[in-house]
Amino acid sequence: MAHDLDLALPWLDALKWDDNGLLPAIAQDAKSGKVLMLAWMNRAALEATAATGEAVYWSRSRRRLWKKGEESGHFQHVQEIRADCDGDALLLLVTQTGGIACHTGHASCFFYRQTESGWQAADPVLKDPETIYA
Repeated sequence: MAHDLDLALPWLDALKWDDNGLLPAIAQDAKSGKVLMLAWMNRAALEATAATGEAVYWSRSRRRLWKKGEESGHFQHVQEIRADCDGDALLLLVTQTGGIACHTGHASCFFYRQTESGWQAADPVLKDPETIYA
């Protein structure tokens, strides 16, 4: 069976980077399986993550690399890096320091639930963001 990911290429070259040189990267709790966040990685971010075992992403708004937790202290220790079958998306299995992945103080960035009346927060704030980023 043919794979869309070309396993004959060096691992970074086998990936299908978008026109901006980015891939979406989903961070998932390695123990619980809970999806924590979606971020973007460029080649340098993925290389740094693989080399250090700490999640490093590309911030599209800041236009620079950022190590998850560099300001908040909520680092992501990467247990495993996976690519999807097409090589155009990444999954990071992580241990989340402090149990908070979102800058809003939630455990996960995916805390809004769609309801008949619109989006509603479904999960509690674990820590006030004002105290995280003081």
